[in-house]
Amino acid sequence: MDNFKTGLARPAAVEWPTLALAVLIYTSWGLLTFYHAALPWGLMIPLGAWLIAWQTSLQHEILHGHPTRWRGFNRALASVPLSLWLPYEGYRISHLIHHRDERLTDPFDDPETYYWTPQDWSRLSPLAHMFIKAQTTLAGRLLLGPLWIVPRYLWAEAKALWAGKAVAREVWLRHLPALALVLLWLVFICKINILFYVFGVVYPGTSLMLLRSFAEHRAAVNSKERTAIVENAGALGWLFLFNNLHSVHHEEPMLPWYEIPAWYRRHRTRLLHENGGLVYNGYGEIVRRYLFRSHDVPIHPFGRAP
Repeated sequence: MDNFKTGLARPAAVEWPTLALAVLIYTSWGLLTFYHAALPWGLMIPLGAWLIAWQTSLQHEILHGHPTRWRGFNRALASVPLSLWLPYEGYRISHLIHHRDERLTDPFDDPETYYWTPQDWSRLSPLAHMFIKAQTTLAGRLLLGPLWIVPRYLWAEAKALWAGKAVAREVWLRHLPALALVLLWLVFICKINILFYVFGVVYPGTSLMLLRSFAEHRAAVNSKERTAIVENAGALGWLFLFNNLHSVHHEEPMLPWYEIPAWYRRHRTRLLHENGGLVYNGYGEIVRRYLFRSHDVPIHPFGRAP
């Protein structure tokens, strides 16, 4: 019987591979930003984007209870906002709500869905329709996704703060001091042009994050058929900490990232049967199939998740 089941304590008090990964990411980001002036932008941009996306994968790992049993330490490890715009605590709350698998893809209940109800869709402007439909292609998601997601997220948070919502206030009280320290490092220590960092590093880093999530869920009656698997992901598997094997993560969200591939190999036949064969042979297949063609429709085919 598998040792890792949802809700059960992990046998290891400290997961050293994850701690080593955190040291690697933060050290690499510190060196990259400190020595940015000596690097060509053609190197700075891809390395910086990779580290932004890698840290987001690390944050995702940490919010599921890794790498130690000390929540305060875990939170501190994840709360350094390299992307600037995404508060860790807000991401943690939203993502754990997303893990109610019976509500996956629901336009109201799943905070990570891209589906709309027919009623909400009808209220949008033609320009919004065009912008959303463009993002059903991979090219549109990568190019326009950050421009759509980040402002909408920040606007929603601003409205929540204005309405006096305690959760939003707590999220931003945690985020702003950490954000100030990151900006202090970037602007006053490293002398980085903050607009270059936002559009040359954070923007493509966010696009890399959206590559992983682009085809990982789809609407279906059976909840297990709503989650995809991307095999043979190569270096991107390491970037996403093997969350490309997404059905594994939804079945065993406490499983450490470095144990996912072996667990998947043991259970592959069953997982593919249960998710209806929703599997891709690497991200190259997703690029070939959906770069300029829609992966899905914006309106949820059932209106709401069954």
